Amino acid sequence: MIQLPEDRRPPMTPQLALRVAVVGSFALAMFAIIFFRLWFLQVLSGDQYLAQATTNRVRNIAIPAERGKILDRSGAILADSRRALAVQISPPDLPKSPAAQRALYRRLARVLQISTKRGRCAVPGVGIRRLAVIPCDVAKQLAILPYGDVTIKTDVSPDVQYYLAERENQFPAVDVQEIYLRNYPQYGLAAQLLGTVGPINGTEIKEKAYKGISPSSIIGQSGLEAAYNRYLLGTDGKEQVQVDALGHPTGDHLQASPVAGNNLSLSLDLGLQRVGQAALQQSIDSNYPANGGAFVALNPQDGSVYAMGSLPTYNPNVFTSNLSQAAYDRLKSQNANYPLLNRAIDSAGPTGSTFKPITATAALESGEWTTSSIYDDTGSFCTSPGVCRHNAGGASNGPLDLLNAIRVSSDTFFYNLGARTNIANPIAHPQGGPLQTWAHRFGIGQKTGIDLPGEDAGTLPSPRWRANRDKEELECERATGPFKGHPKHTSCGIADGRPWSIGDNINLAVGQGDVQVTPLQLAVVYSALANNGTIVRPHVGLNVQSQTGTVLQTIDPPSSRHIDINPFYLETIRAGLRAAASQPGGTSADVFANFPEQVYGKTGTAQYNGQQDYSWYACFVPATATSKPIVVVVTVEQGGFGAVAAAPVARQILSQWFFGKPGAYTAGSSKTL
Repeated sequence: MIQLPEDRRPPMTPQLALRVAVVGSFALAMFAIIFFRLWFLQVLSGDQYLAQATTNRVRNIAIPAERGKILDRSGAILADSRRALAVQISPPDLPKSPAAQRALYRRLARVLQISTKRGRCAVPGVGIRRLAVIPCDVAKQLAILPYGDVTIKTDVSPDVQYYLAERENQFPAVDVQEIYLRNYPQYGLAAQLLGTVGPINGTEIKEKAYKGISPSSIIGQSGLEAAYNRYLLGTDGKEQVQVDALGHPTGDHLQASPVAGNNLSLSLDLGLQRVGQAALQQSIDSNYPANGGAFVALNPQDGSVYAMGSLPTYNPNVFTSNLSQAAYDRLKSQNANYPLLNRAIDSAGPTGSTFKPITATAALESGEWTTSSIYDDTGSFCTSPGVCRHNAGGASNGPLDLLNAIRVSSDTFFYNLGARTNIANPIAHPQGGPLQTWAHRFGIGQKTGIDLPGEDAGTLPSPRWRANRDKEELECERATGPFKGHPKHTSCGIADGRPWSIGDNINLAVGQGDVQVTPLQLAVVYSALANNGTIVRPHVGLNVQSQTGTVLQTIDPPSSRHIDINPFYLETIRAGLRAAASQPGGTSADVFANFPEQVYGKTGTAQYNGQQDYSWYACFVPATATSKPIVVVVTVEQGGFGAVAAAPVARQILSQWFFGKPGAYTAGSSKTL
């Protein structure tokens, strides 16, 4: 066919052909890349992204386990758990926009009635920041464990739960979960002994003891709750909740049910504990300026603790809910007289004359004194001209043997024993003399090993101890900055720089000076006097039980050791303690002379710098006199004479133990119980 001239097309130029080829090649390459990418995503990586998509739509939720109960020896509940509602935030589900997060926090704060005022917030690994309460809680959690849920408020009402559930779109990442809160039905009774619980922190979660537990777990933080946490802590359950793109639940799957913790049964007698605290509080209220105290009652044969109290006390239930930092700081403040402190095991000081049986043992066993030796108590004891010590109240008791020296608590008699048992060459014998040796054997300056955290070892003064203190004082004074918590001063107050002297041993002989003893340590000493020299290991735990009451483990630690005391010496010391509580002139005879049981007891009046004297009383009724042997130690801070403030408390405890009623003692009363 012949084309007309007007139908003819001009031939393609080489330049145009080149351009078409380049564009075509580029387009082909782009299509190839897109095709390869689609093939890679769908074929090679499809399973991986499918798994990730599934994970993004599944939220893991821990189902809290109920914590085991704590029971007294008869099964009375001292601590259990109750169900409650908690408002929580899931940090991974928070809005990405900081502005949206702040708006969420403000809305949630209004609903929960939480302050939005900024304050100091200590974020681990970050430092101090200025944040409101809710963002502070979230920041702390993110610093510890980024994916752990943050509990914002516990024990909220169902109305709050309904309100938040109806407004899910306004409160993304916010959920209300059912949890268990610790409950202490006896309130302030044995509060320091039972202890507290709280959320696991960033340091604890890395410890071997807590390996594998949920980062949202509530664990024991003090007292028995901490000591027996591994038994009381249950195993949280696990649940996977499937959610849509907006975070709304679309289904759930239970992976594991929670397992409740085991119960802990104690040797504690609830009735005795209640009477002890009431009697101690009465003594504090009646003996101004007394402001605190402690007591211990235990079995001298096996060390099981029947009662242990510390005043002032507090209500441990405040720690299970929404305790503010300000409220916590008030509990720890000096103005509150440290109610969190367990004075029975963690407050040590001079014990006054209750220390004298240790001195008597040391003097007799070392041969420095005999049971028949006589000392003429003129009312004063002088180590050099003008350096004299006197009996309390200026008393003069005349010639005394050891038994009667204990009965009337002659200070000068025991000053003499302190001087006789002092080491002549402290440099050659830095460990000290017979008094230090026997005090150490009785357990002074050592922890008793009780099944409670926070026990104070106390102090047993010796030439070596004093030299070490002097060395620390010198190092502190030479330091260019703070030294071991001491600010920089000309004198740090650690020691006065003088060497060991005979006066140190004389003070120790009557339980004064630098000696530091806890009520529990003194109870162990008097247990040894009652049981012929066995140093028991005190314990509060009795056994671990399943939720159905089956005993899984018995708690019966062996004694620490046995010390060999000449039976005749020990009987003489006991006779002195018995006379002190029952015979005319005995320091506690006014309190115990008409008591039906055989009480062996010793008063103590300890001097504290700048304070009223502390009142002490230590006593026992041995197994040879009863089927219910018991040791009781009481101290009343700034209570004055031992017979005035501490001994009447011990009488009420013993009355409850033997007769089932406290039978308060009043001066001049002839009341039997």
